[in-house]
Amino acid sequence: MRTGHADVGGDAAIEPPAMMIVAVGAAVAPVHAEPRAASEQVTQSLAGHLVTVIEARDGWRRVRLADGYEGWMHEGYLDAHTESVAGARLSLGCTVRDTASGMERALPFGARVLRRANIVAGEAIADDERPRRFPAEGLSIASSAKRWFFGASYQWGGITPWGADCSGMVQAVFALHGVPLPRDARQQAELGTHLLLSHEGWRAGDLLFFSERADGRITHVALVAEPGELMHVAIGRGGFAVEHPFEAPDSYAVALMGRLREARRVL
Repeated sequence: MRTGHADVGGDAAIEPPAMMIVAVGAAVAPVHAEPRAASEQVTQSLAGHLVTVIEARDGWRRVRLADGYEGWMHEGYLDAHTESVAGARLSLGCTVRDTASGMERALPFGARVLRRANIVAGEAIADDERPRRFPAEGLSIASSAKRWFFGASYQWGGITPWGADCSGMVQAVFALHGVPLPRDARQQAELGTHLLLSHEGWRAGDLLFFSERADGRITHVALVAEPGELMHVAIGRGGFAVEHPFEAPDSYAVALMGRLREARRVL
């Protein structure tokens, strides 16, 4: 579940150095609500992605991600050398070997594979290949969600098949198909056109939004795979799940649909 930007404030700010753009070096870099490791992970960034540093404090960097999300990342996850990011390929889940060090490491779905790395297992694709293989079409998006996130565990703030939350999975899969979405379910619920809360009118690629709050604020999102089937990453299921809420649903699916507040078409 994702509801909105976390408070990334904290102690009195230190004047940061000039705004600078740096690359993420770690395979997965957590972004925290505060400049300390024990604080909440609000999202993640991945190897080869660029972030803008907007504040520095005791080894931590307040960063702005490409989707506008902000939070704190430790400098240990960052690499100031951004020139190698040009021409990087998109990981679909692969293992790479660095040509300089000879070391191998796994990169998750969504990371960027630098030019100096050789792929030894899995796959990565060039950006100009993506539109052909992954069109902005609902059935194709739903197929990608099941292919790459099936088996993913629930992780608050996660954005990869190694661990994801509901809106992290939705954002990542739509991005693969060239459709940028904001990070949180609440933000995603403001996009596209309103649909009736009746599954007969839904089609693959539509998004459903839920809330368990008294004020109705959106806290969860699911992807329609077909009118009677939806996919999501939910803590109540332990991770990725496919629901058939209109065909002999269990108690979880009944409760879930009772929290449905909005349906949107973003394609």
